[in-house]
Amino acid sequence: MRFLTLPGNRMKHSAFSALGRRSAAPPISWLMELTLSRPQLISLAAGFTDNTSLPVRDVRELARDILGSRKTGQPALQYGTTAGDPTLRQLTATTFALLDGALVSHKAYAPDRVLVTHGSQQLLYMVTEALCDPGDVVIVEDPTYFVYLGILQSHGIRARGVRMERDGLSLEHLERVLTELQRTGEIKRVKLLYLVSYFQNPTGVTTSFAKKAAALKLLKRFERAAGHPIFLLEDAAYRELRFGGGDVRSALAVRGHSDRVIYAGTYSKPFATGVRVGFGILPEQLFSTVLHIKGNHDFGTANFLQRLLTRALQTGRYEKHLAQLQKRYAHKARLMHAAIAKHFPKEVECWEATGGLYFWARLPRRTRTGPKSKLFQRALESDVLYVPGSLCYADDPVRARPDHEMRISFGGAPDEAIQEGVARLGKVIHEAIRKT
Repeated sequence: MRFLTLPGNRMKHSAFSALGRRSAAPPISWLMELTLSRPQLISLAAGFTDNTSLPVRDVRELARDILGSRKTGQPALQYGTTAGDPTLRQLTATTFALLDGALVSHKAYAPDRVLVTHGSQQLLYMVTEALCDPGDVVIVEDPTYFVYLGILQSHGIRARGVRMERDGLSLEHLERVLTELQRTGEIKRVKLLYLVSYFQNPTGVTTSFAKKAAALKLLKRFERAAGHPIFLLEDAAYRELRFGGGDVRSALAVRGHSDRVIYAGTYSKPFATGVRVGFGILPEQLFSTVLHIKGNHDFGTANFLQRLLTRALQTGRYEKHLAQLQKRYAHKARLMHAAIAKHFPKEVECWEATGGLYFWARLPRRTRTGPKSKLFQRALESDVLYVPGSLCYADDPVRARPDHEMRISFGGAPDEAIQEGVARLGKVIHEAIRKT
């Protein structure tokens, strides 16, 4: 990174804020740089959505409809409100109340609790900013979404990991972690439990409704010792990318606990990732604080993009596109699953995907997969890229990061690249296991 410097006046590192000094380059940056700098590379790392299914025609026609008259075009090209377009907020509240099987009038899904954001990532950042100070503790799944770990690290927030099971986080381990934090007095610094609850990034696991309810009850039990509310931040970015099994209700539907639930969603992945519009459904006591922070960030998400999404929802184009997208991902997931079965060694454990964009592969423990491992370097030499599993674990003082796992994505890669990439990766894994 270069800075403009004046003669005899060299910029010192101490000029940066504490946050600026803490902020490291996120792994996503160098993973994307690798992909872009090597066109021949097959990237099974990027969590991109499927390029061929992007709704170009729908967006062109929706934009033409909006801009077809001054009556609709001018408001769309003007500033909107910080909280978001009122119609989009109402549609969002109604959509997710119905998904949860709740009454549209239920207070947990009130439109005035919906905040429209510039992608769900902004919501995660602002909620963390609103609730946490340096030295606070956020409990996360182990493994978890590694970009959120970067947000925590840059804010000086400590992450404590909870083991994952096939239906979500281990409640027994969560209780142990909370009990230990109470014993040491650190429970007073615990502000959040963060869950990627649908087709989790990176493992593909969906958290059962029973576990969401039990986790909320556990958090409530420890609130007295904490001296303040402990919130559940439910990151539901992949919820609508389901292509197998039934939907699971969100934590908002847990009776008597919606005032402790922060629901983060997005329209980017189910519709078009270039349309960076997300949303949060927030407890009343938190909404105004996050709204004020958003006012300082941008005083409103791009109004034209909100109007475009509103029109897509109202005309049924959104729902139609989503159904096509779910079929496309089901096909790509089957391709990857078949390729894994054919090319990966039998010693590799890989959970089948029923939604989202990822497969999570566990190699024998002695086989290293980290960024500095021989396997990772050999994969690059073979022009295939994956996400090392170690990047997805919290820097937890009581547990070493596992270094024998990997995340591979079927989202952005074309069909042929999925098959060829898995074949190349399988060959590299076979060689690595033989040598360990």
